Amino acid sequence: MDLISDGIYNLIIFVLAIYVGYHVVWNVTPALHTPLMAVTNAISAIVIVGAMLAAALTVTPLGKAMGTLAVALAAVNVFGGFLVTRRMLEMFKKKAPKAPVEKH
Repeated sequence: MDLISDGIYNLIIFVLAIYVGYHVVWNVTPALHTPLMAVTNAISAIVIVGAMLAAALTVTPLGKAMGTLAVALAAVNVFGGFLVTRRMLEMFKKKAPKAPVEKH
């Protein structure tokens, strides 16, 4: 007989993952933000594939709904990640020099 159920272990791991993830993301230097977002987008793409498999292989309506919700949330995460990456890259672009003002 287990002293602590598997659900409690999973909850502890989930809470620790949130805590570690929060501190990792907020302590990243701006120079590393774009590569980190690229890796996050890749992980979210893998999550989409896994969620589609989970939604397809379940037989209960709740399982299908949860799988569909997981696909939708991961897709939003990927889309938002690409938008953030694009904005970060635009910050590093050099601005065009202003045209000289002609004096009459």
